[in-house]
Amino acid sequence: MEVTDIGNKEEGKIWHRKPTPGKSVLVTVVRTAQQAKTVRFLHVAFDTTGDSFLAGDHHGNIYVFDISRNRFRLVQKTGQACTSLAFSLRRTTEFLVALADYTIKCFDKDTKQLVSWMRGHEGAVSSISVHSSGRYAITTSSDTAQLWDLDTFQRKRKLNIRQSVGIQRVFFLPLSNTILSCFSDDSIFAWESDTLFCKYQLPVPDCGPRIFYKAFAVTRDGKSLAAGGRSNLLHLWCLDTKQLLRVIQMPTQVRTVRQLEFLPDSFDGGASQTLGVLSQDGVMRFIHIHTCKLLFHVGSHDESITTVAVSPNGRHIVAIMDNGSVNIYSVQSLTQELNKPPPSQVAVVSGGEADQDFSNLKVKVRSEAVQRPTKSSGRRTQVKTLRPPAGTTAEDKEFLCEQNELPAGLNKKRLVALLKAFGEYPAKYRMFVWRSLLCLPENHAAYSSLTDKGLHSAFLTLHEKYPIKSHKLLRGLQRVLSALAHWAAIFGEVEYLPLVAFPFVKLFQNNPMLCFEVVATVIVNWCQHWFEYFPNPPLNILNMAENVLAHHDKELLQHLVDCGVTSQLFVWPLLETFFSEVLTRDEWLKLFDNIFSNHPSFLLMACVAYIICCREPLLLCSQKQDFEYFFHHRNNLDVGAMVKEAYRLMSSTPADIHPRAMLSDFTPLTKGQYPVFNHYPEFIVEYQSREKEKIRLQEMEYLRERQEVSAMRADFLRRQAEEEAFYAQQELLQKAEEQRRNILSQEEEKLTQQRAKLAAMKRELKVKELELLDTTRRRFLKHQQDLRASQIQRLDQEISRKMTLYDQETAAAVQDLEVRQMEMEVQRKQLEQRLLKEQEHAGREDEEQVERRTRPAEREGESYTELLRNAEEDMQSREESLGGARQLGLESDWREVGERLQQADSGQDRTREGLTETDTVGDVAGRKWDEVMTLRALLQDHHQPCPSAFTDGERQTRIRSPCLSRDPLHRHGAATPVRTNSFTTARPAGSQVLCLNSSSPSESTSTNFSLDRGRAQLDSSERELLKEIRELRQKLAARAKEGSSASSQSVHTLSSISQ
Repeated sequence: MEVTDIGNKEEGKIWHRKPTPGKSVLVTVVRTAQQAKTVRFLHVAFDTTGDSFLAGDHHGNIYVFDISRNRFRLVQKTGQACTSLAFSLRRTTEFLVALADYTIKCFDKDTKQLVSWMRGHEGAVSSISVHSSGRYAITTSSDTAQLWDLDTFQRKRKLNIRQSVGIQRVFFLPLSNTILSCFSDDSIFAWESDTLFCKYQLPVPDCGPRIFYKAFAVTRDGKSLAAGGRSNLLHLWCLDTKQLLRVIQMPTQVRTVRQLEFLPDSFDGGASQTLGVLSQDGVMRFIHIHTCKLLFHVGSHDESITTVAVSPNGRHIVAIMDNGSVNIYSVQSLTQELNKPPPSQVAVVSGGEADQDFSNLKVKVRSEAVQRPTKSSGRRTQVKTLRPPAGTTAEDKEFLCEQNELPAGLNKKRLVALLKAFGEYPAKYRMFVWRSLLCLPENHAAYSSLTDKGLHSAFLTLHEKYPIKSHKLLRGLQRVLSALAHWAAIFGEVEYLPLVAFPFVKLFQNNPMLCFEVVATVIVNWCQHWFEYFPNPPLNILNMAENVLAHHDKELLQHLVDCGVTSQLFVWPLLETFFSEVLTRDEWLKLFDNIFSNHPSFLLMACVAYIICCREPLLLCSQKQDFEYFFHHRNNLDVGAMVKEAYRLMSSTPADIHPRAMLSDFTPLTKGQYPVFNHYPEFIVEYQSREKEKIRLQEMEYLRERQEVSAMRADFLRRQAEEEAFYAQQELLQKAEEQRRNILSQEEEKLTQQRAKLAAMKRELKVKELELLDTTRRRFLKHQQDLRASQIQRLDQEISRKMTLYDQETAAAVQDLEVRQMEMEVQRKQLEQRLLKEQEHAGREDEEQVERRTRPAEREGESYTELLRNAEEDMQSREESLGGARQLGLESDWREVGERLQQADSGQDRTREGLTETDTVGDVAGRKWDEVMTLRALLQDHHQPCPSAFTDGERQTRIRSPCLSRDPLHRHGAATPVRTNSFTTARPAGSQVLCLNSSSPSESTSTNFSLDRGRAQLDSSERELLKEIRELRQKLAARAKEGSSASSQSVHTLSSISQ
């Protein structure tokens, strides 16, 4: 089995090797797209001839496959999948496609153009039925059926039904104007297509299970209907009587019938007897509807079939397989049942019942007599049987029997008897009888090897010499003649070969191989010795005929000789055309029934019989032209009488002049390969072929040169015409240029005026534009001013709101500070009172201790006078260092100086052993005082800035004030200054010496709170920063001054002690 992948090809061959005879599947066609993905074929449909079919795939590509020409071609790309196809329109190049978008389109397969576009369905179209005239079409969907006029592509009628009842199928009956509609409730109606009048309804069977019709099939004569559905039962209806003929039960493997198709036969007259049933298992079984015998099947469980199309001529079946491929089957090779010869015409009716069908007929062949089938009149014709001569031996009888036996079970002796009885073979079985009589070998491979060589060069221009209207017939004639020329070289040189082969080509135009073998058999047997005198007519054969005519009718022959007419004029025209010019089709067939059934010499006897039967008109002719016309045109002649005369001549001609003595018996073609044909002068043929080839080459060269000359002449004429046209065009262009220049000057003047007007208009527009821009600018500036004013107003409101908020916060802070100040003032007064009490108590204790230890200290004071001086010098150096520290403003230096003073005091204390206890008491009092002063200083630093620097006078006053306060103590003795000194030295160097009871300006300044500093911070952060820096510097300077005053006070105290 050959597989053809068409892929993305737009045209090509269906099969590359001729299918082997006997194989049921001719070829399998698949289509693979990118990445080896198979594109499924969906639907197929045959044309009216049965030689071509359409196939649509899932991608919307429509291909046409021509089986007879072995070609396929892509005819349309619809872009969407098709749901049904129809290819039997009146215009044979057009076809209908139902698409997935519920539309029907009509395309032309030759031009690939869209002819029409029909809309109206609301569901997918499941089937398209075309009337036998090709003028109307019915499209069916699940909800409606529509009738279309294919001349105008307009909708004529629409069939609407209830939703509860669905449509199964609506289609035309063949050879009638009846529309058959089948519904889901198993009801079937017949309508008149013109008036849509309901003609009849088929009765629904009451008995038996319901079938639920899904599939329908009608014979070609439109008289029988087969229906099937969801059951293994088939209903066979007779549409003439509107009755159910029989119910056919399929095998148990069949549960559902998907599709039904009748298989046409060439000899059934349209009443097809073979029905194909496609079931759910993917197997299509072909049965005989009368005998219910399974003939053959297509498909299997592994290779299941989805849909099938049968050609109208019954030669091919196209099936779409489950895998999406297309299988093309040959019906002739599928079964031997169809290839068997038809039943013999000799039959005996075994029964006399009126309702007995053909299956009950029994055929009985008798050796004594041959009988015809009974006719309506009941007449029976007896035919005599040909018997061998009485003197024949057993071996001769056996040889004669073998000679009379023909292929397919026929007997030549009986056929000849039937032929003599009826004068011809039945038209229905004539081709079959001829094939048997000629013993055609059917060498498919050998014939393919001849046809593969292509057309012979001698017959490329056959249409010029023999114009034939039918292109199919012309191609068939060229094919057969080319095969003959490739078989034997002489047939490419024989000029009358087309006349010999034409009647056979016309008769076997649908089977070129049989046509070739018939012509070859005729040439080998009935054209013996024709080519010995090539290229002249066969004079030996013509002399044979002339001798026979001279023996049986000397007067006629003498008349022909007297008129100067030779056998080349009255015999050869009949032989070279095989009587096709002087006989009608039926007469020719009847004659060749007898020629093929007899010895090859019967052809010459037929020629002589034709001349003798036309004796009277020939005797009246005297001109040579009359004789030429007579033997090339039809004449009034009884073919039956001519055949009888030929048989008389065959039996009454003497053996010495009988053509049988010169001609060999019938010899069929050999099987496998055709025999070698060389009964001709090869050197003449070769010489003639060489001369013809030489002439052909010279002719081709001449034609080429002639074509070149004609091309040069045409080029010269074209150039001359172009030159003349060029000059004429130049003159026209010059005139047109002058006109254009004049028009251009006028237009320029108009344009200048228009430009001036346009400039004035531009100036006006410019002024207006400037005014408009100025107005717009002013409006914009005003708008900006309004925006700025509104922004400023919003900012003022925001500032006022924030100032109010700040004032409120400041007032709240001031109130909080006042409350805290009052609290601190109360705490300060309480602390002063407690300190005063402690100081009074400590003073009384110190006075007592001083009084007890003053005296020993005075005695030791003198020894330390010198030490005090050193201490004064040391204090001076310390004051200088304190002055430097005051300039730097570093608080850490003051602490170091204080530590050095403490070290010096501790040295003096060590030297003063007598004042140890007094110093201890002073240290305790000093530490308490320092704690009080430190706490107060921290409070002052936290709540207010440092006080400004004191003046020199104030510093002297603050230094001297402690001394003045202790003057009364000096009246009591020298111990008082020493105690005061101990208090002073015990304090830190940077501490302030203040009196809690004093009401000096510095105290009031430290307790007052400034309210202007908050407002200054809101105005400028930079001013505040500078102010804080300045205050810090003033604070450092004040602390330095206080430290210097404390050191001077301590020095003062030491000096007083030394005194």
